[in-house]
Amino acid sequence: MMSAGDNSPVTGAAFAALADWGTSNFRLWLVDRSGAVLAERQSGEGMGTIANPAGFSDVLEGHLQALAAPVGLPVAIAGMAGARTGWIEAPYLTAPADLRALYQGAVRAPSDHRKAFILPGVCQREPLPYDVMRGEETQLAGAVFAGKDSGLFCMPGTHSKWVLLNQGVIEQFATVMTGELFDLISKQSILRLSMAGAERSGAEHPAFVAAAKEAMEPGFSITARLFSIRASGLLSGATATDAAARLSGLLIGAEVAAMRHLVPTGGTVRIVASESLTGLYSAALAASGLSAEPLDGSALVRSGLFAAATALFANQNTDV
Repeated sequence: MMSAGDNSPVTGAAFAALADWGTSNFRLWLVDRSGAVLAERQSGEGMGTIANPAGFSDVLEGHLQALAAPVGLPVAIAGMAGARTGWIEAPYLTAPADLRALYQGAVRAPSDHRKAFILPGVCQREPLPYDVMRGEETQLAGAVFAGKDSGLFCMPGTHSKWVLLNQGVIEQFATVMTGELFDLISKQSILRLSMAGAERSGAEHPAFVAAAKEAMEPGFSITARLFSIRASGLLSGATATDAAARLSGLLIGAEVAAMRHLVPTGGTVRIVASESLTGLYSAALAASGLSAEPLDGSALVRSGLFAAATALFANQNTDV
């Protein structure tokens, strides 16, 4: 299960360990006082694979020992390790939330080996609807750390987040279940029959672009258009790959159409996603007359964790 991006022991002066602990994956970096990465590891040991809270400490220590991390090296953690069903709950901060003070909501995890602090998520109570995030806020803190402290951020995935930042403060955000809907519809609905054996396609597929534009038309209804995917296969010879691209375009186009009212003056949305998702969302945004600025999510979460670790551990003598 374990794999190492850099499995070599630490050779420099380690300041802290930084962990991004999601539902499915775990990533760990050892950094010096400048934030430079000394060593790193990653695995599939996300929160969903750990049977009880005590298991979190065992997983963390196993990776730290593999990197010969110094005894007592402190750790800053972001993500689902702080969920109610994780290692220990790190309660949500309520928006508007200042990301420069994210570390103030950190909760110390129960560990006999070292100081380990888990950063909080962020929740929205007003304006309604209620919403929550856990993990994305640390990426956004990294953006603030890099000087990108205002604007609209789109963070695509199973549950996409659209977040409005103003001078480092999360003012409001929304979750869109686009990725999960695509998975459910393509695998469990009648439309699965139209997509069996579909090949992966990108933003350049004509069916994706056409569907994204269609979803932005006045009066569009996603539920009223989905069955056209099935009908196209029966009547026009559309392939399984065409069908999958059309479904993706309709869903992402509808997402962009619902969120574009949040775009500030200038029309640029900052996208934090994988290369493939960045391409799809950039194309959908372009179809809506908006531009996209791609950002590296892995670098952002590391920067956000480092900013928190600096605030939490800067006065400690952690060098070896």
